Amino acid sequence: MLLVVDVGNSNTVLGIYDGPRLLEDWRVGTDKYRTVDEYAMLINDLFRLSKLHFSDLSDVIVSSVVPPMLDTFTGLCQKYFSLTPYIVGPGMKTGMPIKYDNPREVGADRIVNAIAAYEKNRCGLIVVDFGTATTFDVISPDGSYQGGAIAPGVGISADALFERASKLPRVGFSCPDQIIAKNTVNSIQAGIFYGYVGLVEGIVSRMKKELPEMPRVVATGGLAAPISAATHCIDQVEPFLTLEGLQILYERNRN
Repeated sequence: MLLVVDVGNSNTVLGIYDGPRLLEDWRVGTDKYRTVDEYAMLINDLFRLSKLHFSDLSDVIVSSVVPPMLDTFTGLCQKYFSLTPYIVGPGMKTGMPIKYDNPREVGADRIVNAIAAYEKNRCGLIVVDFGTATTFDVISPDGSYQGGAIAPGVGISADALFERASKLPRVGFSCPDQIIAKNTVNSIQAGIFYGYVGLVEGIVSRMKKELPEMPRVVATGGLAAPISAATHCIDQVEPFLTLEGLQILYERNRN
């Protein structure tokens, strides 16, 4: 079995694949101060709940946008799995040309998402990933990565509002019944939610104007479902896009 690991700034997503089939997936908080042994205990508990064992693993592939976590997961794999993980980065065969000024600057998660989205659709694409940052990535119809845009994520934007405006309460992210709200909590929710929908629509619309062919818009990440439900600019929601991309990359690079 294959363990796929996507380490983000806020969350780390793990999945177990048996061939092309995703058997299990988990989401845990990313903590760069957690030790190899602590992560081993956490993953062991998740495995136990699913009746899995470390000995079931044949390979591991890791994508990370948090550099210290690469050492942590490499050490974890070597100590507890007796495996050397595949690391998504320079030198890995992606099968996707990167048309970026410096390809090494592109986050591993952005490339993984682009590969999975193109493999599933085989057309021009805009991939929107709602994470700590919200990324917009463009893939051409011939399957090359063209570049994109990065915006602050919903959580970052909301935190900045609550920290700078001392009288405003901290509220959860949700879609209010109406945008003209009648109380402070709903007013904040309306501003954050519909403001972010407007950001997504605006960036996607401007990207489409720069492209010769109309792309398909694919969304992933924790907020993809609620935001896509409030706009017509997203064509497809893929909650496991990053895990699928890691599995595809593993197949392209396995010994």
